[in-house]
Amino acid sequence: MNMSNSDSANLFENPEDQKLATLATSTLARSGAKQAAALRDSTGRTYVAINVASPELSLDAVEAVFVVALASQISGIEGVVYAGLPGAKVAVIKEHSAQATLFHIDASGSVTRA
Repeated sequence: MNMSNSDSANLFENPEDQKLATLATSTLARSGAKQAAALRDSTGRTYVAINVASPELSLDAVEAVFVVALASQISGIEGVVYAGLPGAKVAVIKEHSAQATLFHIDASGSVTRA
């Protein structure tokens, strides 16, 4: 799938996932990070994070947004969209909420299920 303005509303089965895509891509653009992720919990609240890279701690954006969401005591995850570099560690999401939808948006705007 390619994210063009004319058909971006049709990219995701759930329109709430399109909102996550907008959050992830805008956070990536604004931050200049290598990855950004947006997560929607089972109550509809959303969280965003970027990758963290320091000598003491290294998290990709999916891991980082998971930590932020857990700190808010979420009970479940409905969806996650991450943008930027591929290869995020999505297993942490699948282990916590197997039914969660996961998508990746690459630099060209192509959307794939993660």
